[in-house]
Amino acid sequence: MLKVKIVRLQHNALLPVYATEHAAGMDISACLDKPLTLEPSSAALVPTGLAIELPEGYEAQLRPRSGLALRHLISLPNSPATIDADYRGEVKVILVNHGREPFTIMHGDRIAQMVVARVERVSFDEVSSLSSSQRGDGGFGHTGIGAV
Repeated sequence: MLKVKIVRLQHNALLPVYATEHAAGMDISACLDKPLTLEPSSAALVPTGLAIELPEGYEAQLRPRSGLALRHLISLPNSPATIDADYRGEVKVILVNHGREPFTIMHGDRIAQMVVARVERVSFDEVSSLSSSQRGDGGFGHTGIGAV
């Protein structure tokens, strides 16, 4: 199991937790002094009160929680957000309200999921052409309705 160092920047910050035995993402929670209301079509940077130290070669991805997205249209506009291995600041989550009603976030509310993943560094080899494939340059719905 990969070990990741974590610091509570606020004494009441909640540590990330896996909700089930086979969950890929850990729920991360808001760390707030007072409730925060997201008006429709607005966004806010929500603190977690946590900082992490990822091992070299890893990243943490922040993703929306499916229940918040389905029931309230709350999402992350930069999903998946990336936390790099050399970042040591507070983990904060950009939340956006795509719904028609205000949405209030309370301290301790689970606001996003965090997935820690290995990152492969690459170098590019510039060439004059690429090998052919069955798909070729087909994209953006090329296999069904709405093909461009």
